[in-house]
Amino acid sequence: MNSLQAFAPPARHVGLVRSLVTVSLLAALLSGCGLSRPNPDQSSWLVNPERTEAPRATPINLHLKMGAFSANTPFDGKSLVYRLGDNRYEKDFYNVYLVYPRDMVSNATRRWLVKSNAFSQIVEQSTTFFPMYQLQGVIDEFYGDYRGQPEAVVSIQFYASASFTSDNSVFSSPRISKRVALKDKSPQALIDGQQQALAEVLAELENRLVTDSAKAPAAWKPAAFKEKKN
Repeated sequence: MNSLQAFAPPARHVGLVRSLVTVSLLAALLSGCGLSRPNPDQSSWLVNPERTEAPRATPINLHLKMGAFSANTPFDGKSLVYRLGDNRYEKDFYNVYLVYPRDMVSNATRRWLVKSNAFSQIVEQSTTFFPMYQLQGVIDEFYGDYRGQPEAVVSIQFYASASFTSDNSVFSSPRISKRVALKDKSPQALIDGQQQALAEVLAELENRLVTDSAKAPAAWKPAAFKEKKN
């Protein structure tokens, strides 16, 4: 027997050591995952204001299509956002919106305008119908302000424009911002406040669109062709 064979551990001992090392590593990995990556249940929320007033008696003869809506960062994700300082924001990954804020606000705006009966037709963005006018929006602020007295903050820039002009003439561009005081800092209170704030935003938008529709470019109409006499 040579010297290497004399000091070599038995094969069964090597296998046992390897098994123990593997089990220890797996246990450490599982333990580490449990500490660093919790899997809590998320709560999903929907901001869905309803227009409760009576519809307008006479709609304005204007077909308005819902255009693209977007949201500026950090309000473009699904997590609820809290403002804790002048330059400090926090996302709540335990409480999220059911859909992205851009879709939530776009759908709420369309439903509100349909119920208002302010215009002869409100068309969804997904349709192939191409009206003469469209409405777009950008969410500038959508958060809970917790720097002092908690408040829900909703600010949206709207653009109503003509689709048939070369420069897409904008005839209404209100930036509407609302703040609603909250009873506490709970997610439920924030959602209730955002719902009220968005309702106030949409009520003001409705009035602005009705007023500004008088400035909308006249819809293009093709020239009539006269039949030639034989």
